[in-house]
Amino acid sequence: MLKQVIEIYDLLDDAHVTGDAVEKLLRVRGLRQIEVARIRGERGTTDFIRIVVPGLEGKRGGGKAPTLGIVGRLGGIGARPERIGLVSDADGAVAALSCALKLADMAARDDRLPGDVVISTHICPDAPTQPHEPVPFMGSPVDMKTMNAQEVSPEMDAVLSIDTTKGNRVINHRGFAISPTIKEGYILKVSEDLLDIMEWSTGMMPQVFPVTTGDITPYGNGVYHINSILQPATATDAPVVGVAVTAVRPVPGCATGASRETDIEEASRFCLEVAKAFGAGTCRFHDPEQFALLVKLYGSMKALQTSGKA
Repeated sequence: MLKQVIEIYDLLDDAHVTGDAVEKLLRVRGLRQIEVARIRGERGTTDFIRIVVPGLEGKRGGGKAPTLGIVGRLGGIGARPERIGLVSDADGAVAALSCALKLADMAARDDRLPGDVVISTHICPDAPTQPHEPVPFMGSPVDMKTMNAQEVSPEMDAVLSIDTTKGNRVINHRGFAISPTIKEGYILKVSEDLLDIMEWSTGMMPQVFPVTTGDITPYGNGVYHINSILQPATATDAPVVGVAVTAVRPVPGCATGASRETDIEEASRFCLEVAKAFGAGTCRFHDPEQFALLVKLYGSMKALQTSGKA
């Protein structure tokens, strides 16, 4: 997928790039179900884009194959005028859109997946920055509630949330890592199927990053979050897994020249292989029986999907 990653990276590395420019490229390559919405927040505007790649047995066409959601999570692809060029935080958008472009190219060659794939992210070349420990983060023109409303869809039966996760000291690996499965406030066992796909697609030992209770609660509650990678889990009852583009040392989200196309390609290719297997029914994000047992024994944890007590 390196070809698609380079194409998307080059397209987004533009002070004037818009969601319409991304839509134009994807339509030229054969995709038709694309929605772009410009949303204004307190600190500027951003273009949300949602792409549906229909499957041979997808639900949108009357089939029964499950639908995978791929969310490119980020604050912004650029921090202009403070920083010139694409920032590290852009990796999530680049990876998600690379998946869309690769799926378009595959469909043109009659390689269509069983299930529908819904891909969403947003395009903002001039997002604000914000303080964070151990290194600064990117901010966003819109709040997290708006972001989730635009990027997380009820039709997603499972979600891969791709996000740059380099501003920390708890996952010290260059490439990408996955999270345990998050569902309705529970941190579940790491999916064996996803570990298999990660091993097969990279040829390396799988990398899993640690998740705390605070990480799966909504932004804005004053609790420390590693970043926004698991925020989609606050907006859906579907199982969510984070796909973190990682580094050996802490890297600010607003740093330019910090993205590695080969790392993004690995994460994107992993997501593509998951999409193939999930739609075919050969990849489970969680064990429904184990989840039901947890709920029976300990009750609902949906309170963790809310902002908590006043």
